[in-house]
Amino acid sequence: MGDLKQYGLVRAQERLRDQVGHALRAALIAGELRPGQVYSAPGLASDLGVSATPVREAMLDLAREGLVEPVRNKGFRITEVGERDLDQYTELRTLIEVPTVGRVTKTAARERLEELRPVAEEIVARAREHDLIGYLEADRRFHLALLGLSGNERLVETVGDLRKRSRLYGLTGLDEAGLLVSSAEEHVELLDLMIAGDARGAEACMRRHLGHVRSLWAEGRDGPAGA
Repeated sequence: MGDLKQYGLVRAQERLRDQVGHALRAALIAGELRPGQVYSAPGLASDLGVSATPVREAMLDLAREGLVEPVRNKGFRITEVGERDLDQYTELRTLIEVPTVGRVTKTAARERLEELRPVAEEIVARAREHDLIGYLEADRRFHLALLGLSGNERLVETVGDLRKRSRLYGLTGLDEAGLLVSSAEEHVELLDLMIAGDARGAEACMRRHLGHVRSLWAEGRDGPAGA
Protein backbone atom coordinates (compact mmCIF):
# COMPACT_ATOMS: atom_id res chain seq x y z
CA MET A 1 0.00 0.00 0.00
CA GLY A 2 2.82 2.36 0.81
CA ASP A 3 4.19 2.14 -2.72
CA LEU A 4 0.79 2.86 -4.26
CA LYS A 5 0.36 5.92 -2.08
CA GLN A 6 3.81 7.09 -3.08
CA TYR A 7 2.94 6.83 -6.77
CA GLY A 8 -0.22 8.84 -6.18
CA LEU A 9 1.73 11.56 -4.42
CA VAL A 10 4.22 11.71 -7.26
CA ARG A 11 1.45 12.17 -9.80
CA ALA A 12 -0.17 14.86 -7.67
CA GLN A 13 3.18 16.61 -7.27
CA GLU A 14 3.79 16.48 -11.02
CA ARG A 15 0.39 18.01 -11.70
CA LEU A 16 1.07 20.81 -9.23
CA ARG A 17 4.47 21.38 -10.81
CA ASP A 18 2.79 21.70 -14.22
CA GLN A 19 0.14 24.06 -12.85
CA VAL A 20 2.77 26.27 -11.24
CA GLY A 21 4.80 26.24 -14.46
CA HIS A 22 1.75 27.34 -16.43
CA ALA A 23 1.07 30.17 -13.99
CA LEU A 24 4.69 31.35 -14.12
CA ARG A 25 4.74 31.25 -17.93
CA ALA A 26 1.57 33.31 -18.00
CA ALA A 27 3.10 35.85 -15.62
CA LEU A 28 6.23 36.00 -17.77
CA ILE A 29 4.26 36.60 -20.95
CA ALA A 30 2.02 39.19 -19.34
CA GLY A 31 5.07 41.07 -18.03
CA GLU A 32 4.27 40.52 -14.34
CA LEU A 33 7.70 38.93 -13.95
CA ARG A 34 10.21 41.36 -15.40
CA PRO A 35 13.31 40.45 -17.45
CA GLY A 36 16.56 40.92 -15.55
CA GLN A 37 14.86 40.67 -12.15
CA VAL A 38 15.68 37.89 -9.67
CA TYR A 39 12.80 36.10 -7.94
CA SER A 40 13.08 33.64 -5.05
CA ALA A 41 11.14 30.40 -4.98
CA PRO A 42 9.70 31.10 -1.49
CA GLY A 43 8.54 34.55 -2.59
CA LEU A 44 6.83 33.22 -5.69
CA ALA A 45 5.38 30.33 -3.69
CA SER A 46 3.83 32.82 -1.27
CA ASP A 47 2.26 34.74 -4.15
CA LEU A 48 0.88 31.54 -5.67
CA GLY A 49 -0.28 30.04 -2.39
CA VAL A 50 1.78 26.85 -2.72
CA SER A 51 4.93 25.41 -1.16
CA ALA A 52 8.35 26.34 -2.49
CA THR A 53 9.14 22.84 -3.82
CA PRO A 54 6.85 22.82 -6.90
CA VAL A 55 7.92 26.39 -7.64
CA ARG A 56 11.60 25.39 -7.67
CA GLU A 57 10.81 22.40 -9.88
CA ALA A 58 8.75 24.53 -12.27
CA MET A 59 11.49 27.16 -12.44
CA LEU A 60 14.02 24.46 -13.35
CA ASP A 61 11.70 23.48 -16.21
CA LEU A 62 11.63 27.13 -17.31
CA ALA A 63 15.44 27.24 -17.07
CA ARG A 64 15.68 24.31 -19.49
CA GLU A 65 13.50 26.30 -21.88
CA GLY A 66 15.79 29.31 -21.57
CA LEU A 67 13.17 31.49 -19.90
CA VAL A 68 15.02 31.89 -16.57
CA GLU A 69 18.49 31.22 -15.21
CA PRO A 70 19.42 30.07 -11.69
CA VAL A 71 21.21 32.57 -9.46
CA ARG A 72 23.14 30.89 -6.65
CA ASN A 73 21.59 31.38 -3.21
CA LYS A 74 19.10 33.91 -4.54
CA GLY A 75 16.62 32.31 -6.90
CA PHE A 76 16.04 32.72 -10.60
CA ARG A 77 16.66 35.62 -12.97
CA ILE A 78 14.21 36.20 -15.81
CA THR A 79 16.25 36.06 -19.00
CA GLU A 80 16.17 39.05 -21.30
CA VAL A 81 15.38 38.57 -24.98
CA GLY A 82 17.22 40.91 -27.32
CA GLU A 83 16.06 42.36 -30.60
CA ARG A 84 18.33 40.01 -32.53
CA ASP A 85 16.80 37.02 -30.73
CA LEU A 86 13.30 38.22 -31.56
CA ASP A 87 14.16 38.73 -35.20
CA GLN A 88 15.54 35.20 -35.40
CA TYR A 89 12.57 33.63 -33.64
CA THR A 90 10.19 35.50 -35.92
CA GLU A 91 12.16 34.41 -38.99
CA LEU A 92 12.01 30.79 -37.89
CA ARG A 93 8.29 30.94 -37.20
CA THR A 94 7.72 32.55 -40.58
CA LEU A 95 9.72 29.86 -42.36
CA ILE A 96 7.69 27.16 -40.62
CA GLU A 97 4.19 28.54 -40.19
CA VAL A 98 3.62 30.36 -43.48
CA PRO A 99 4.10 27.36 -45.81
CA THR A 100 2.40 25.06 -43.30
CA VAL A 101 -0.71 27.22 -43.33
CA GLY A 102 -0.71 27.09 -47.12
CA ARG A 103 -0.39 23.32 -47.10
CA VAL A 104 -3.09 22.86 -44.46
CA THR A 105 -5.41 25.11 -46.48
CA LYS A 106 -5.09 22.69 -49.39
CA THR A 107 -5.33 19.45 -47.44
CA ALA A 108 -7.44 19.91 -44.30
CA ALA A 109 -11.17 19.22 -44.32
CA ARG A 110 -13.18 22.42 -44.06
CA GLU A 111 -15.05 20.94 -41.10
CA ARG A 112 -11.79 20.61 -39.16
CA LEU A 113 -10.89 24.20 -39.89
CA GLU A 114 -14.36 25.39 -38.90
CA GLU A 115 -13.91 23.69 -35.53
CA LEU A 116 -11.25 26.30 -34.75
CA ARG A 117 -13.62 29.25 -35.20
CA PRO A 118 -14.73 29.34 -31.54
CA VAL A 119 -11.07 29.61 -30.50
CA ALA A 120 -10.37 32.37 -33.06
CA GLU A 121 -13.41 34.28 -31.80
CA GLU A 122 -12.34 33.68 -28.20
CA ILE A 123 -9.00 35.38 -28.92
CA VAL A 124 -10.85 38.49 -30.09
CA ALA A 125 -13.25 38.37 -27.15
CA ARG A 126 -10.42 38.05 -24.62
CA ALA A 127 -8.59 40.99 -26.19
CA ARG A 128 -11.72 43.14 -25.98
CA GLU A 129 -12.32 42.04 -22.39
CA HIS A 130 -8.71 42.93 -21.45
CA ASP A 131 -8.17 39.34 -20.29
CA LEU A 132 -4.48 38.98 -21.12
CA ILE A 133 -3.97 35.51 -19.72
CA GLY A 134 -7.08 34.24 -21.48
CA TYR A 135 -5.96 35.95 -24.68
CA LEU A 136 -2.54 34.33 -24.62
CA GLU A 137 -3.89 30.89 -23.81
CA ALA A 138 -6.48 31.04 -26.61
CA ASP A 139 -3.84 32.34 -29.02
CA ARG A 140 -1.56 29.44 -28.16
CA ARG A 141 -4.33 26.88 -28.60
CA PHE A 142 -5.37 28.31 -31.96
CA HIS A 143 -1.91 28.42 -33.52
CA LEU A 144 -0.81 24.99 -32.31
CA ALA A 145 -4.13 23.34 -33.20
CA LEU A 146 -3.97 24.87 -36.67
CA LEU A 147 -0.44 23.60 -37.19
CA GLY A 148 -1.50 20.25 -35.77
CA LEU A 149 -3.71 19.74 -38.82
CA SER A 150 -0.49 19.25 -40.78
CA GLY A 151 -0.01 15.95 -38.96
CA ASN A 152 3.57 16.86 -38.03
CA GLU A 153 3.89 16.64 -34.23
CA ARG A 154 7.56 17.70 -34.21
CA LEU A 155 6.66 20.84 -36.14
CA VAL A 156 4.05 21.72 -33.51
CA GLU A 157 6.56 21.10 -30.70
CA THR A 158 9.14 23.32 -32.40
CA VAL A 159 6.74 26.23 -32.85
CA GLY A 160 5.51 25.77 -29.29
CA ASP A 161 9.09 26.12 -28.05
CA LEU A 162 9.70 29.20 -30.22
CA ARG A 163 6.55 30.78 -28.83
CA LYS A 164 7.79 30.24 -25.28
CA ARG A 165 11.19 31.72 -26.04
CA SER A 166 9.77 34.78 -27.80
CA ARG A 167 7.13 35.53 -25.16
CA LEU A 168 5.70 39.01 -25.07
CA TYR A 169 6.39 41.61 -22.41
CA GLY A 170 4.40 44.72 -21.68
CA LEU A 171 1.04 43.40 -22.87
CA THR A 172 -0.71 45.55 -20.31
CA GLY A 173 0.42 48.71 -22.11
CA LEU A 174 -0.59 47.29 -25.49
CA ASP A 175 -3.97 46.31 -24.12
CA GLU A 176 -4.57 49.78 -22.71
CA ALA A 177 -3.70 51.28 -26.10
CA GLY A 178 -6.16 48.95 -27.85
CA LEU A 179 -3.45 47.46 -30.05
CA LEU A 180 -4.17 43.82 -29.24
CA VAL A 181 -7.64 43.76 -30.76
CA SER A 182 -6.47 44.29 -34.34
CA SER A 183 -3.91 41.50 -33.96
CA ALA A 184 -6.57 39.25 -32.46
CA GLU A 185 -8.93 39.84 -35.39
CA GLU A 186 -6.28 38.54 -37.80
CA HIS A 187 -6.97 35.03 -36.50
CA VAL A 188 -10.55 35.17 -37.77
CA GLU A 189 -9.35 36.63 -41.08
CA LEU A 190 -6.82 33.82 -41.46
CA LEU A 191 -9.40 31.15 -40.73
CA ASP A 192 -11.85 32.63 -43.25
CA LEU A 193 -9.19 32.57 -45.96
CA MET A 194 -8.30 28.96 -45.21
CA ILE A 195 -11.92 27.81 -45.20
CA ALA A 196 -12.38 29.58 -48.53
CA GLY A 197 -9.46 27.55 -49.90
CA ASP A 198 -7.29 30.62 -50.55
CA ALA A 199 -3.87 29.17 -49.75
CA ARG A 200 -1.94 32.14 -51.12
CA GLY A 201 -4.09 34.60 -49.19
CA ALA A 202 -3.73 32.54 -46.02
CA GLU A 203 0.05 32.51 -46.34
CA ALA A 204 0.12 36.27 -46.84
CA CYS A 205 -2.15 36.75 -43.81
CA MET A 206 0.03 34.56 -41.60
CA ARG A 207 3.18 36.37 -42.74
CA ARG A 208 1.57 39.72 -41.97
CA HIS A 209 0.28 38.45 -38.62
CA LEU A 210 3.72 37.28 -37.47
CA GLY A 211 5.23 40.60 -38.53
CA HIS A 212 2.46 42.38 -36.67
CA VAL A 213 3.16 40.37 -33.54
CA ARG A 214 6.87 41.24 -33.79
CA SER A 215 6.00 44.94 -34.04
CA LEU A 216 3.67 44.71 -31.06
CA TRP A 217 6.47 43.08 -29.06
CA ALA A 218 8.81 45.98 -29.84
CA GLU A 219 6.15 48.52 -28.87
CA GLY A 220 5.51 46.59 -25.67
CA ARG A 221 9.19 46.79 -24.73
CA ASP A 222 9.27 50.53 -25.35
CA GLY A 223 5.98 51.24 -23.63
CA PRO A 224 6.87 50.49 -20.00
CA ALA A 225 10.13 52.42 -20.22
CA GLY A 226 8.28 55.61 -21.01
CA ALA A 227 5.53 55.06 -18.43
